[in-house]
Amino acid sequence: MDLLPASLSLLDACILIATAGFTSLLTGAMGIGGGVLLLAIMAGIVPAAALIPVHGLVQLGSNGNRALMTRRHIDWGLLKRFALGALAGALLASLIVVQLPLQWIQFSVAAFILYLVWGPKPAQRSLGGAGQVLAGGFTTLVSMFVGATGPLVAGFIHRHDMDKLATTATFAGCMSVQHLLKMSVFTAVGFAFWDWLPLVAAMILAGTLGNWLGLKLLDRMPAAQFKRVFRWVVTLLALRLLWQAAGF
Repeated sequence: MDLLPASLSLLDACILIATAGFTSLLTGAMGIGGGVLLLAIMAGIVPAAALIPVHGLVQLGSNGNRALMTRRHIDWGLLKRFALGALAGALLASLIVVQLPLQWIQFSVAAFILYLVWGPKPAQRSLGGAGQVLAGGFTTLVSMFVGATGPLVAGFIHRHDMDKLATTATFAGCMSVQHLLKMSVFTAVGFAFWDWLPLVAAMILAGTLGNWLGLKLLDRMPAAQFKRVFRWVVTLLALRLLWQAAGF
């Protein structure tokens, strides 16, 4: 087995490995943002047919490591309900043949994120059990088409008034489940992950170091500042989706 896919140069691989480390540091410190940035950079290097499955595998490693490092802070009840919905969403995605237009998805996802973050809040901010299951199903289904649904999942997590470590840990857990199911779907439809494993392993290793450094920065960030940064980063990512959907 070659160490690199034939379509990539050594320089391409070095850029991807360094980017994986930096974006994991970003997500560890800010709670969100790394997955979308990684996808944007990979889109200019990785062939289109491999982009979403390879990005998903790298993100599975990154989020899985972050969830493991912060497991004591995960809201396990929320994660279990999210996972139940995510399983249903993945099963539905495996049956869908016609892909929706990307612009429709981008507009819908961005609008939903902005509503979750800035819309009127009910007396109880967190979603009920049924809402958490639906969130898992919907975001997992969408992830099969657009790759990085981190901002959408983050908007859902934002509805639950958790502290900064619980927010980061639960987000990492939800994204790990989602990416694991995504990998199962792409494996079932025949994507050859084997060709990409050495590069992905190096990217995950760099991401592990980035996670560790990012979580150290998170520990030093005041809780109020974290919530403000988290909200605005999610908002900017939603606005970026609108910008892309509009064709700019």
